[in-house]
Amino acid sequence: MPNTRLLSPLSFSILFIITFSCTRATGQGFKLMRFDEDFSNLKDSTKTFYRKIKYIPVSGKGNAYLSFGGSARVEYVNFNNEDWGRLGIGHNDFLLQRYDLHADLHLNKRWRIFGQLRSAWETGRKNGPRPIDEDHLNVQNLFVDAKILNTQTQSLTLRAGRQELDYGSGRLISVREGPNLRLYFDGAKVMYTHTNWTLDAFVMMADTINTGAFDNKSGKTINLWGVYSKIILPAFPNIDLYYVGIKREQSVFEEGAGRELRHTIGTRIWRYGGGFIYNLEGAYQFGTFNTGNINAWTASAEAGYMFEHLAGKPTLSLRNDYISGDKHKGDGNLQSFNPLYPKGGYFGFSPQIGPVNLVDIHPYATVNIGSKILAQADVVMNWRYATQDGVYRPSGGFNLAGAASLKKYIGTAYLVSIVYSLNKNLALNCGVQYFKTGDFIKEVIPTPKDGLFVNSRLSFKF
Repeated sequence: MPNTRLLSPLSFSILFIITFSCTRATGQGFKLMRFDEDFSNLKDSTKTFYRKIKYIPVSGKGNAYLSFGGSARVEYVNFNNEDWGRLGIGHNDFLLQRYDLHADLHLNKRWRIFGQLRSAWETGRKNGPRPIDEDHLNVQNLFVDAKILNTQTQSLTLRAGRQELDYGSGRLISVREGPNLRLYFDGAKVMYTHTNWTLDAFVMMADTINTGAFDNKSGKTINLWGVYSKIILPAFPNIDLYYVGIKREQSVFEEGAGRELRHTIGTRIWRYGGGFIYNLEGAYQFGTFNTGNINAWTASAEAGYMFEHLAGKPTLSLRNDYISGDKHKGDGNLQSFNPLYPKGGYFGFSPQIGPVNLVDIHPYATVNIGSKILAQADVVMNWRYATQDGVYRPSGGFNLAGAASLKKYIGTAYLVSIVYSLNKNLALNCGVQYFKTGDFIKEVIPTPKDGLFVNSRLSFKF
């Protein structure tokens, strides 16, 4: 049989040629959610090759059109002492690849169909692919939009089918762009907009991800639902208000494993741009875990300043997070916060610690070097919030038990990264992280080791 993994580098080469030929194109930047892009403004533009594939009229008047796009990225990862040496692997380097192609069909101003295929590959990891690494071929998005109301000041849209979700700063529901596999859900969403106010209501099912082609198992019951509202106020703080519910038959915490029904209510107050910037967020969780009660919370404060009149527009920022953990192991009740579907790199790239039972202090700085390079340096100091709870992974999954130790200091991560945007289509991300183990890790792991992580990612979009 032929080596099927050779198909992936071949497709990468083909997509590289297509993408590189498009780098002279001008127009809007690409968005995190590719279905948010709008190329209708190309209707009367000069028909270059790139613009022809971004806007293809399918009706005489041009009201209906088709748009194609896609991306490819290749990432080299070099892990040294993953999980602080507990796995006993030592040096572990591997390659990650991800490719996607999408088609966006606008039938008219009211109806739209969006579809996207995704392929993700892992090669060389000693302990095999993680759940975030590999899925050879899958439908990432396939939904229909029906615009029920559409005026100059307001709109109401119903979206049904497979779709990605991303809200706020990604603390609770993120598409998870950092890892190789982006998240998606099956369900329905109603989206209402009115001038400076938006409201989304959704009911979703999460799939079980497998590594083969079209072998993911669709969810059978609704396990994610919620409402998310955003209020944009010029010259005032922007405000997000939300409620999210989840139901899981098997969740694992240091308290134990079992059925979880959890409700989250929260708010976010934020401002980005030049000058003073901030992001304040708080959330409270309640519900049931097996026969016990859930009582958990999180609070985050981030403040900084962008010196927009200085060369390079440097920004200095400081973040501080408090995320609750379980206080009394074995009593049946649960105070461990659940981050639901969080951003994979919320605490920097290749983080070792997730947003459960955590207190962190995170200063960082960014600066533009010329017009194409953005550099960032971070220091992330981490403590456990409660000594009766352990350490969790970036996804929120349970990792390391901690009730046997009274130590709180987990360790400190030092990070340096750059993003080199060669042009609109081509970017290179490189980063180095050193994790210095703290008293807790040294006490619970027999032979703890500091970690060193190196990432290099080349990405193309068209």
